[in-house]
Amino acid sequence: MSELNPNELNALVSLLDDTDAEVRNHVRDKIFSLGTEIIPFLEEKWETSFNPEIQKEIEVLVHDLQFTLLKKRLENWRDSEDRDLLTGLWLINTYQYPDLEFEKLNAEMHQIYFEVWTAFKNDLGPYDQIRIINNVLFNTLRFSANTKNFHSPANSMISAVLDTKKGNPITLCAIYLLVAQKLGLPVYGVNLPNLFVLTYVSDDITFYINAFNKGLIFRRQDVVNYLEHLKIAPQDSFFEPTDSIQIILRSLRNLGHSFEKLGEIEKVDEIKSLIDILEA
Repeated sequence: MSELNPNELNALVSLLDDTDAEVRNHVRDKIFSLGTEIIPFLEEKWETSFNPEIQKEIEVLVHDLQFTLLKKRLENWRDSEDRDLLTGLWLINTYQYPDLEFEKLNAEMHQIYFEVWTAFKNDLGPYDQIRIINNVLFNTLRFSANTKNFHSPANSMISAVLDTKKGNPITLCAIYLLVAQKLGLPVYGVNLPNLFVLTYVSDDITFYINAFNKGLIFRRQDVVNYLEHLKIAPQDSFFEPTDSIQIILRSLRNLGHSFEKLGEIEKVDEIKSLIDILEA
């Protein structure tokens, strides 16, 4: 785990509540330099400690170590070739739930895909295929819009959305998108002002899908009308597919906005630093 033996590590942790601030800072820096491998040891020390000051210091250290790991993983994801959407959503999720395993999330998504796939028919036209997905996701599996707690941070956490079956436009669209693309359908995300939707784009046909409204199908003119209602001038990006970086960026902005509503300014700043990584 480190170049320090257990006795030395214990001695270090015991100095986390030292009255000398310089000593405390030195101890923090030393523990932090040991990296994320030290986390299980720190969590064990937190459980066995009866000193609330040391427990508090351990909590901060563990969070800082986990957040550093998240930033590194996000950089790697940004620089990866495929920028897998589910991996990006998992990374956002680990901000709140650092112990969440990607494999668990992947297995849950595969189960949803399987439910849709068993009802799916390849020989149907696009509208009917979309109606099948809508029926399974919104009627059988009962996914729905979380209108009561729209600004809850949980809406940006795909694991929470899979558990509660309630989410915001972007998480519901992301689940829908992952399923549709695995079925081989040309379905993509679209960044609209105040709303995230999907589009089905082929050589023959283009239409839009609102996963926040049970997969409602609408046309380009409806997007134009929506923008007119908001008094926003149309832009190409409001009609065309976006990529996984933009989906993850929008998810992070939603999450930051949720924390802002809750007055959790430290978390807002941390989310901003994650956004900065993707905008670099």
